[in-house]
Amino acid sequence: MPQQQAPTELPSVPEPYLQAIKLIDEAHAQDPNLIDGPEGPKTLPYELHYAREMSRWLALHSPDATEALQVACRAQHFRRWELPRSSFPMTRPGYLLWRSKQKSQAATQVSSLIAPLFPSPSDPAIARIAALIRKENLTSDPEAQALEDVACLVFLDDQFDEFEGRPEIDEEKVVGILRRTWGKMGERGKELALGMDLSERAKTLIGKALEPTP
Repeated sequence: MPQQQAPTELPSVPEPYLQAIKLIDEAHAQDPNLIDGPEGPKTLPYELHYAREMSRWLALHSPDATEALQVACRAQHFRRWELPRSSFPMTRPGYLLWRSKQKSQAATQVSSLIAPLFPSPSDPAIARIAALIRKENLTSDPEAQALEDVACLVFLDDQFDEFEGRPEIDEEKVVGILRRTWGKMGERGKELALGMDLSERAKTLIGKALEPTP
């Protein structure tokens, strides 16, 4: 778990955005992939858990996050189980294609889902949320960078140990993934990552990833 930092609450949002988050969570709750939760073993849909972790890290990263960023962050893995990684080649290009398709599909689905909450389907708020889900203009849009940072932080905090422990993934590949993850993060994301209470194994691998390359 991360070191305690304040604040840990996101700003309240107007009703349309609040309802958007509710609808997104209702969709996450349909994820057939279950993990252990407060109600017992295999009772918590994974994507609902993931969305909550995204919001928790967003509060630490960007305590003044806008309404659009809060909604886009919550929708990061929207209905991801409908487009499994296994449906694309298990190569780097296959991964990049999958991620691109997943972002595009999520932006389209979320836009349709939340459109009735706004005055018009062409409301700028909907377009902004969709653009953030697609992480458009990542190098020039601070909110898109914040979303990328938060996704990387959740990976390191909540997913890395399980991912690294897979028998088919060797250390060299893990270090390469960590190096690319670090390269995608902004300064605030890196600051939070370095303050995490990670496993000793994770710390060792991250140290190797941060070593200067020849």
